Amino acid sequence: MKIALFGQYYQNSTAETVQKVVAFLESKKIKIAFEAHFLATLKEKNIVSKDYETYSNYTTLNTDYKALISIGGDGTILKAATFVRDKNIPIIGINAGRLGFLATIQFDNIEPLLQKLLDNDYAISKRSLLSIETTPEYDNFKELDFALNEVTVARKDTTSMITIITYLNGEYLTSYWADGLIVSTPTGSTGYSLSCGGPVLTPNVESLVITPMAPHNLNARPLVITDDMEIELRISGREEQFLISLDSRISAVSKDTIVRIKKSPFTISIIEFKEESFLNTIRKKLLWGEDKRN
Repeated sequence: MKIALFGQYYQNSTAETVQKVVAFLESKKIKIAFEAHFLATLKEKNIVSKDYETYSNYTTLNTDYKALISIGGDGTILKAATFVRDKNIPIIGINAGRLGFLATIQFDNIEPLLQKLLDNDYAISKRSLLSIETTPEYDNFKELDFALNEVTVARKDTTSMITIITYLNGEYLTSYWADGLIVSTPTGSTGYSLSCGGPVLTPNVESLVITPMAPHNLNARPLVITDDMEIELRISGREEQFLISLDSRISAVSKDTIVRIKKSPFTISIIEFKEESFLNTIRKKLLWGEDKRN
């Protein structure tokens, strides 16, 4: 059995987590492969000393891995998705960050839940993604044209609002006067969209959320649409450029750019355990059901 490891070394807590994961897998005679840059960082900081098989991009990540273990926060899983793409390698998230709606495995549960992984005692949650096309085309979006959480358009180099003229399947919806607009997947509904007042969606619903960022037209509200719709955005404003972000990847484009957003043709598989289900996670993270009056 082979398992890939991925991470971004940010915190001291990551070191202990990596060592615990590696020790467990090696005790079970599991073959490990590290993302090359992550392994180099771990060696530099003397967290690991051995040589391991490595992968460095989507092409060199083989399809015969049982899973990819992401060690970090939710942002690390978003980055891991750019390596997996359509290879159908399931991702399991171990939380070495803060909030963690995707990276739900905590340090104390690493060994029992990884054992469940080896025993095939888990469920697969298929997560939809968003793809974009722009007119004119930009090289930044040709290879990595998808997002697991959200696609966002936002103002750049100005405190002035931008106008986002929005169409659904070619039909005019509205013009948002705002700092920007978030188009979110169900996975991303607990991210940026939630912080801007958007609703929480369960991961398996076939919907998207359109959430304005600080809208000037106060009657503008988050909108849930079916995920088979194509969204077209036309942006105008005082500045010559605006920003497009796909999860954490940001590019500046000219304000005459037309942005088309639609559901990607592939999904990302997230491993879920009964002990760390989506409902259990949001109940804990959002403190639902807790009485704080005392």
